[in-house]
Order: sequence, then structure tokens, then C-alpha cells
Amino acid sequence: MKTSDVLIIGAGIAGAVAALSLAKDPRRRIILITRSSDPHESNTRWAQGGIIHRGPDDSGGLLVQDILEAGAGASLPAAAQILAEEGPALLEEILLKEAAVNFDHDTNGSLAYGQEAAHSVRRILHVGDGTGDAIIKALINAVHRQPNIELLTDATAVDLITFPHHSLDPLDTYSPIICHGAYVFDRKGQAVHRTLAAVTILATGGLGRIYRNTTNPPGARGDGLAMAFRAGAQIINSEYIQFHPTALAVPGAEGFLISEAVRGEGGVLLTPDGNPFMQKYSPEWKDLAPRDIVARAIHSEMEAHSYSYVLLDIASHMPAGVLRSRFPNIYAECLRVGIDITREPIPVVPAAHYFCGGVQVDLWGRTNIQNLYAVGEVSCTGLHGANRLASTSLLEGLVWGNRAARDIEESFRVSPPHTLSREEVPAWDESGLTQDSDPALIQGDMQTIQNIMWHYAGLIRSGDRLSRAIRELRHLQNEIETFYRSTKLSDGLIGLRNAVEVALIVAQAARHNRQSRGCHYRAQDG
Repeated sequence: MKTSDVLIIGAGIAGAVAALSLAKDPRRRIILITRSSDPHESNTRWAQGGIIHRGPDDSGGLLVQDILEAGAGASLPAAAQILAEEGPALLEEILLKEAAVNFDHDTNGSLAYGQEAAHSVRRILHVGDGTGDAIIKALINAVHRQPNIELLTDATAVDLITFPHHSLDPLDTYSPIICHGAYVFDRKGQAVHRTLAAVTILATGGLGRIYRNTTNPPGARGDGLAMAFRAGAQIINSEYIQFHPTALAVPGAEGFLISEAVRGEGGVLLTPDGNPFMQKYSPEWKDLAPRDIVARAIHSEMEAHSYSYVLLDIASHMPAGVLRSRFPNIYAECLRVGIDITREPIPVVPAAHYFCGGVQVDLWGRTNIQNLYAVGEVSCTGLHGANRLASTSLLEGLVWGNRAARDIEESFRVSPPHTLSREEVPAWDESGLTQDSDPALIQGDMQTIQNIMWHYAGLIRSGDRLSRAIRELRHLQNEIETFYRSTKLSDGLIGLRNAVEVALIVAQAARHNRQSRGCHYRAQDG
């Protein structure tokens, strides 16, 4: 068993920034856990395009306007205002100074700003096309330098420890829900340990892996959302799943993200026979339209003409040397599978990319469960509304990781939360678990979830499709829960249980909301 002042579940930008901000008080004891063996592995690592700063012709008001327009009328203005006001200064303080991220510079030695879809000016800082990778490496290096942060890898959170649910005192039934940490599965030791904390922060990222086509890494199964839901947290905006328009559509590299920055630098979408088509769907923005419009346009072209992909041409719009320098990872990965992007267009398809909903939080990251915070993609601050503006996600993780830490420090100053003792929390009960976890069964069930969600709760939805998704997912959830109650734990089994839970949350929210808005598109009522 471990104890700490703060337990942070997830080590992407939001979790790492929260840990670093809290660690400034040397008295603070912080445990930061990640299910991966590599602490750099998270959704943050795969964010190619960049992070919003404030460009030379930019202003906070202009950024707020762009966020609200992209959010299709559902973004919370107060959250957008906080991002615009606090984001640039925190980027300079934490990423540039403390973590020393080496963003790209122009020939004059000034920071180089890129432009992406639905941004009215250039304001995106980048490190080639591997911005997230550069940021998380710098942040984890900074974490390692802090003696009061204990970073644990191969540690999968199973469930939040909440009272009254896990309390040994029956009178706690009448008390509000309070989070006291989490049960954590040690993947190497194959055992579940109690990790107790006065305050817990969920920073577990998104849920793209519940879809067949996704840009997300394997760990993006909705673990944090499912744990919070089971504990009684409020979940909102779950129908808003942003599909990235351009994932590589080549065998051996499915799901590899072709950054929106490629279109920001002049890339044009074409049919397989070479005709541009975005002017039909967005005469104003064309290829720089918001993601939901571009993704549905591609989907419509593919359905109408039975295309298996469309093309993204950057070779005609950027010199080869500049292209290789600006997009080195995309160039290398495409070349690995036989596509030379300096000479030929890139085959692309839409893929599930970003979860705009999540655990409902206030403007400080607080959930409705006492002593539980949520930051980053697992949370819903209201910033993204019905459709996320490109490159806001990394900045949101930075801003709210810091805001949660500041609020936690204030709570410790005013009235320090209580950390429970071993005697107050029951140990994990493994009695009755007779079966070994079968990877083939887990993989098969996960693929079933992914196919259901892709076909019935994907880019274009209908009442009939969503009703069928819910029926099939409910049946599957019953089977998985029975399997879970009799099987020894594994990371895969934990993820499968969470995936079917969050798939149902998404499908039910999508069926409930009959109004098309942003990245939730209803083809018909039903």
C-alpha cells in the first residue's frame, strides 16, 4: 500500500503539469502513475500539430472568438477566456523556461508560428510534426528532477476508492461521496494495491480506442471516464467525438495521424482521380474548414463514390526540402509504407481522434465528488463545446493541470484533506477469481466494441443505428462483467471492462441528443 498527499492518474501533459506545479511545495508528496511501461507514452506524445501560443497578429479576444465558432455554439465562454488569458504565460513559464521545450524558430531566431484549420491567424507553436512528443519528453525529464514526485509505470488504476462505497463504516452511507485514492494494478507484480491520497486527479486521456479507426494509442480506452462514472461523477457532452479527417490509409500504418498542419501549410484534399472537393462542402474555408465539416465531407465522398480513401496533396504546394523539414515524422512514416509525400499525395481516411465531453468539472478542475479532480481530455471544462478547435488540447491540459494544482494547494492551506489509513480501507478482494485472463477473448470482445461503435455511433448517426448499438453493447457488457467477476485481473481485462462502459455512455448520449451539432451528426430521427 502507498500513501501520498496527491495521487495523479495519467502522465500526459495535464497530469505531468499538475505534478510539477504541486511539487513546488517541497512538503507535498505526489504519486504520478501511468499504465504504460514507458512514462512518455500517452495521447500527448502523439499530438503532432502543435500548441497555441499568441502569434504576432493575435489577441486573446481573437482566440476566444475562434474557439467559440469552432465549438458550434456549445463552448463555455468562461473556459475559452481562461485558456486565452492564462495559456500563453503558462506556456512560457512551464514549457519554455521550466521544461525547456525547443520549439521551432524562423530564420530570424524568433518563434515560428503555424496555422491550422479554423484559426484566423498564425498562432501555433510546433516542434516539426512531433510537438507532443517533444513536450512530454521535456515534462517527464522535469518530473524526474523532482524528489517529491514518485513516478510509477506499469500501474493501471482499476477503480477509485470512494466512501461510502468502500467504507467499512455503515454510517458513511449517509455521507457525500469522497475520493480517497485508487486501487492500482501492478502489471509486473500482477497484484492490486491500495494507493491512498488526500486528493486524486484523473488525467487519463481519451477513449478513441473504442472505435475501429482511431489515431489514439492503445491506452486510450476511456479508463478514467469509466472509473469516474462508476464512482458517481457527472459525465457530459459524451456524444461529441471529434473525428480527425486525415489518418493514413495504408496497410501497416492505419491510424497514423496526418496532422491538420499539413492542410494549414497548403495541403489540398482530392478525390482518388485528382479532383478537389472541399469547395462543395465549405466554400468559405475549403480545406481549412473545421474538422467535423472536413471529416463528414470525406465520409460523404467515400460513401457516394465507393472510395476506400481520398488523397491529401502537399507535394504540389511545398518544396520537398521544406516539407521534409516541417513534417519529418510524417515524411518518414509515409516513406516506410511506400509513399513519398514530396512526390505524391497521401491516401487518408477519417478516424476517431478527440473526446470533447468527459467528467464534468468546474473552472478549477473540481468534479462533483469531493477531493476528486479531472484534467485534460478525460474532463469536460466546456472549452471544446461540440467540436474542438485544433491545437487547443495541449494548452487545455497545461492550463487546467496548473489550475487544479493551484486549487489543491489552496485547499491544503485552508483545510488539509485527510489521508486514510490502511485500517480504514478494505484490501482488494481476489477471492473467487478462478480463471486466467484469455487475451484472445479480450481482443475479440474489444474488436466487437470497436466495430459496433464505428458502424453505428461513428461519423454519421441515426436513431436506429444507435438503438442497435446500445442493445448489442448492453448484451456484451453483461458478458464482460460476468467474465470480469470470475477472472484474474490483467491490464487488457481492465481496459475491456472500461471500454464497453464508455461505449455505452457515448451511444446513449448520442441517441438522447437528436440535434446535429458540431461533431455529433444525426442523419435522421429515430
